[in-house]
Amino acid sequence: MTDPISDMLNRIRNAQMAGLQTVDVPFSKFKNEITKILEKKNFISKVEKKTKKTRDVLEITLKYDGKEGAIGGMRRVSKPGQRIYNDHFTIRNVKGGFGLSIVSTSKGLMTDNQARKEKIGGEVILEIW
Repeated sequence: MTDPISDMLNRIRNAQMAGLQTVDVPFSKFKNEITKILEKKNFISKVEKKTKKTRDVLEITLKYDGKEGAIGGMRRVSKPGQRIYNDHFTIRNVKGGFGLSIVSTSKGLMTDNQARKEKIGGEVILEIW
């Protein structure tokens, strides 16, 4: 697998379309940080690190509003073949401010609003709305 972040996003998207309550994703510290931000911003219910058959996985509990998922859409911005870096003043709003971007900065992962407040640019990992 060349892009584990895209794989995680696809697993979440597919599980939500199928109406599943939880989805398992192979564990990594980077994916764990991304899901913690999504949990804090109320896109998912909770995230737990579990061990299944000698492998660590992230068990992500999805959040629903009625029958619709809390995640309207998401897309990977910076890909392994084309990295996208922005300064703090060129990081754009997602869906007119109703979504968010996750940015990898020198101070760790943060949302686009946090990066603008701290005046730090970085690699735009994904957008979610």
